[in-house]
Amino acid sequence: MKKTIIALSAILLATSAFAATHATDETVANAQAGANTAKEKLHEAQHAGAEQKLKAEHAAEGKSDSLGSKVSEGSQKAWHETKEGTEKGWDATKEGAQKGWNSTKEGASEMKKKVTD
Repeated sequence: MKKTIIALSAILLATSAFAATHATDETVANAQAGANTAKEKLHEAQHAGAEQKLKAEHAAEGKSDSLGSKVSEGSQKAWHETKEGTEKGWDATKEGAQKGWNSTKEGASEMKKKVTD
């Protein structure tokens, strides 16, 4: 009887601990998603500002309609898009690695419990 009560207590304790970890992981994932969105919007605004600055410089120099200025502005825009895409990919890779690591830790913890019991 005592062993049954102890076993049930341990199961309830482990279940609540797992639920707390799971909730924390979801909270972290939501926070990361919000941070990524904010970072994307910030970079978009920065890049738009840089592009406008370059256009203004070309207009001030009287080269706004020249082929060189169009190529320069286009390449700057392409570079910004490439940079943003790379950052999104890196963020996704980092978050995926973190999720994998968390799963590995949980699995190892469960395995350790099984072995020690």
